[in-house]
Amino acid sequence: MAVKEKYNAALLIVLSILIVVMAEDPYRYFQWHITYGDIYPMGVKQQGILINKMFPGPEIRCVTNDNLIINVFNHLDEPFLISWAGIQNRKNSFQDGVYGTTCPIPPGKNFTYALQVKDQIGSFYYFPSLGFHKAAGGFGAIRISSRPLIPVPFPPPADDYTVLIGDWYKTNHKALRAQLDNGGKLPFPDVILINGRASGAKLNVQPGKTYRLRISNVGLRNSLNFRIQNHMMKLVEVEGRHTIQTQFSSLDVHVGQSYSVIVTANQPAKDYYIVVSSRFTPQTLITGGVLHYSNSAGAVSGPLPDVPDPMSWSLNQARSIRTNLTAGGPRPNPQGSYHYGMINVTRTIRLVTSAGQIQGKPRYAVNRASFYPSDTPLKLADYFKIDGVYKPGSISDHPTSGALFPMTSVLQADHRAFVEIVFQNWDNIVQSWHFDGYSFFVVGMEFGKWSTASRKIYNLNDAVSRCTVQVYPRSWTAIYVALDNVGMWNLRSELWERQYLGQQLYMRVYTTSTSLRDEYQIPKNALLCGRAIGHHK
Repeated sequence: MAVKEKYNAALLIVLSILIVVMAEDPYRYFQWHITYGDIYPMGVKQQGILINKMFPGPEIRCVTNDNLIINVFNHLDEPFLISWAGIQNRKNSFQDGVYGTTCPIPPGKNFTYALQVKDQIGSFYYFPSLGFHKAAGGFGAIRISSRPLIPVPFPPPADDYTVLIGDWYKTNHKALRAQLDNGGKLPFPDVILINGRASGAKLNVQPGKTYRLRISNVGLRNSLNFRIQNHMMKLVEVEGRHTIQTQFSSLDVHVGQSYSVIVTANQPAKDYYIVVSSRFTPQTLITGGVLHYSNSAGAVSGPLPDVPDPMSWSLNQARSIRTNLTAGGPRPNPQGSYHYGMINVTRTIRLVTSAGQIQGKPRYAVNRASFYPSDTPLKLADYFKIDGVYKPGSISDHPTSGALFPMTSVLQADHRAFVEIVFQNWDNIVQSWHFDGYSFFVVGMEFGKWSTASRKIYNLNDAVSRCTVQVYPRSWTAIYVALDNVGMWNLRSELWERQYLGQQLYMRVYTTSTSLRDEYQIPKNALLCGRAIGHHK
């Protein structure tokens, strides 16, 4: 009997070890070399930022909960960082790749990011976050597939295409940066690119089959409209959220946003225009590509497909994008099982943007505070308890009157608070806002001034959850967000000139707990800079 008990105990130990090994989430390894190189997006040579000699950079393909180990070698002549738009880096803002959390990679050095796409699916992208590098390239797509056996609310497509769109300058990124540093403003962009090209983009299809297009606006300043001649697009996913499957003939994609659509090749066999054009701009930029049927009987022809002009059309399209409550997400339980509309809001934060001057140079601000980076990443100052780097609560959570002022802007917020954030835009352009580390519910948007009475029109049932949202001219947008991710998180304008000149802040989501359940320790390989040099990890 004793022998049998020992055998059973040994068997249990072996099974336990096997379960732990089998349960560990997979690892995917990448080695990236960041270099300058010649690119030809407009048909003439420019200096671009390449990743492994590629422009755009290599696509990251992974599955929910995968661990991504990305070793980045910086061969540029200046510091470099990569950030991961939409990747939440749960409990680990050290890996976020913006200057408020991560020391830049010095020239000639490398840093290995360790990310986990915990409980995420969908379409996202990465980009260089420092020094206006984004204007030279260094960006690429991220796609996170559902785990096997997790249902997806549409049949598998015949193919899955990445479509990176964005406005582009022929001017070198260093010259653009110097223009802003010297008190100038950026000119209107030169072209729009589709997957790094101003012309010649092609998507191949076979008649009768369906295709998934993952569309991301990786540009610097302009909202863009995407459309395909004579073809409808069925929206299925927005930044990791399965949506009600609405059909659109064209889709507004604001700066920093990502969408997935399904297109069926159900038209007569020929080639069709793919059109991307700027929205609500003084002049309209247009670029084109081709949807090519495998049995095409002719080249593209006819007029380019048009897009409705009124701002109200775009606003109504945005409000029509809603969550598919019955579909599963990264987990098998339905997306609608989280009833955000029944949770009590614990705090309202009102953010009003403005423009002005500081020391005779143009600056942009949020609640009058124009962000200036400190000499030390804020997260490192937090971790090592370095005084004088920033002050929690240095930006008000509601608008005040007066002139712009320089500040390393940090909002203090409690872990597990459920907050309402209202963005008020009094400018005559479409703004776009991104919140690192989070996905939020877009509960309302409307023309005019927000007031407490505006809550009467909030969508408290099936609002889309996403990480980047637009705010129309002289309008407001309201979001709900559960602050369940401890860390230092960047909340920024996606209009890159404005972000660079101060229209951003950090939210310090804080808890007194030191448990790894709430936040991970600083990575052992973390780079140290500024006043963090000499501290022990």
